[in-house]
Amino acid sequence: MKRERAALYLIPAPLGEGAPITSLAPQAVEAIRVLEVFVVERIRTARRHIRKIVPEKELNSLRFFELNKHTDEARIEGFLSPIARGKSLGLLAESGAPALADPGARLIASAHQKRIRVIPLAGPSAITSALMASGMNGQKFNFNGYLPIRERARIQRLKRLESRSRQGHSTEIFIETPFRNAALLESILRNCKPTTRLCIASDISLPTEQIQTRLISQWKRNRPELHKRPSVFCLYSI
Repeated sequence: MKRERAALYLIPAPLGEGAPITSLAPQAVEAIRVLEVFVVERIRTARRHIRKIVPEKELNSLRFFELNKHTDEARIEGFLSPIARGKSLGLLAESGAPALADPGARLIASAHQKRIRVIPLAGPSAITSALMASGMNGQKFNFNGYLPIRERARIQRLKRLESRSRQGHSTEIFIETPFRNAALLESILRNCKPTTRLCIASDISLPTEQIQTRLISQWKRNRPELHKRPSVFCLYSI
C-alpha cells in the first residue's frame, strides 16, 4: 500500500468461518497488514479476522472503534480523528463489503463531509455475488435489505417487490437473519406467483455454498433447508 496522505480504507472481510482468504484482493490484505487503527462492528470478530488474514500482526498494539446500530451518531465523527493527525484508518466489515447491509455507511458519509479521501478495496460481497450468479437482470436491480418481521407486513412488501420487478424488469434483492430464513421462504412460496423466478444463494464462498434459481412452482416441490445458513434472495417476475 502506497504511503499517501491519510485516508479511510474500506476493507472487506471473508464471508464467514471457513471462507478463503484468497477472496480478498492483495490490496485489502496489505491494508490490514499496515494499518493500526480500525473501525469495526464487533471488536472480537475483527481481531479474529485480522489474526487469520495477517497472523504475524501484533493485535495488542491496534486501536479499535466499534460502529454498529447502537452507536451514538455524535460519536462517529470522532472515529475519524486519527486521519486528522495523519494516520490512515481502516473500516473493516464484519462480513463481506463495508457499507453494504452494514452500518459503515454512516462513517463514510462523515468522511466525505470532512473532505477525507475514501478508498474502497476489492473483496467478497454476498449481495453482488448472488446477483451475478442468479441469471437475473444485472442492469436494473434494487437491494431492499431486510423485509418486515411481521407476517402481514412481510407479505405486503413481497407483493410490492414482485409487482415492481414485473413492471420495471428489475431484480429485487433482500436478506434475512439466518434463523428466520425458513419463515421468509414460506412467505415467498405462499404469496408470489408460480412463474416468478427466485434465486436462493446460501453460504456464499463457503464449502457448503449453494446457489440456485428456480420458478416459485419448482421451489414448492423441493424446499431447501436454510435454517441458520446465511442467504441472499433474488426475485424476478415476468
